[in-house]
Amino acid sequence: MKITERAVAKLANSMRIYAEANARFNELKKVDLEEAIDNLDRAFEAKLEAFHSVYDVDRAVFNYFDHADTALILMLRNAIHHRDHELFSSWNNTMAQDGGPHRFSGAEFLIASHTLVGEAHVGRQLYKAEDFLFRLDPSQNSPALEGKMSALNRSKLLGQLKADLSFSEFFSKARREGYPDKQLYFNVIPLFISAVCRVFRSLRARGVRFVGYDANAYEMHFTDELKVDLSSLSYATIRIN
Repeated sequence: MKITERAVAKLANSMRIYAEANARFNELKKVDLEEAIDNLDRAFEAKLEAFHSVYDVDRAVFNYFDHADTALILMLRNAIHHRDHELFSSWNNTMAQDGGPHRFSGAEFLIASHTLVGEAHVGRQLYKAEDFLFRLDPSQNSPALEGKMSALNRSKLLGQLKADLSFSEFFSKARREGYPDKQLYFNVIPLFISAVCRVFRSLRARGVRFVGYDANAYEMHFTDELKVDLSSLSYATIRIN
């Protein structure tokens, strides 16, 4: 039990550090854009690693691959952790590469995000939607196809992505409205919140204690207060002038 408690404390701490990096981002980017982007991206990757640590100590009891949110977060962690491909460059990192956002001048991007129930503020960590398909869908003929999962498990997760997480709806809307696939981005923060809520509720029901300041602070927040509607996507657009 103590091993699980330590993993939960690590995850809660990583979530606080990401929230602080996110809060500082707009001010820091005025001084050092590269540092601001790297701080935010590395903090998000630390959250993925910490989530995976909880999975490592809890997977014998809780099946993370039975649920679309927890399964996709683990897939994203593995993809970013192993980095044997060029997928999953964050929006901020992509926009800051040589030539800056002006190389997309005139383009409009469609952003999809799962909906939080209530008035909770949602941050943004955006990745190309097509990168998820390149990782999971063999029909894309992508060299970055996930190679460590069996074809059966890949197919299961692809089905969860399209149906349970509304990716089919996202791509259908984009095609109806004339958006190229490369101009579609997905905000993974609500998905991460949903995954943490699911795991924290399960852990609490099994009697796992939330030990330490950060874990105590997040326990009620992620077990009683937050709820994500995975059946509902909200949309926003970003036009590069």
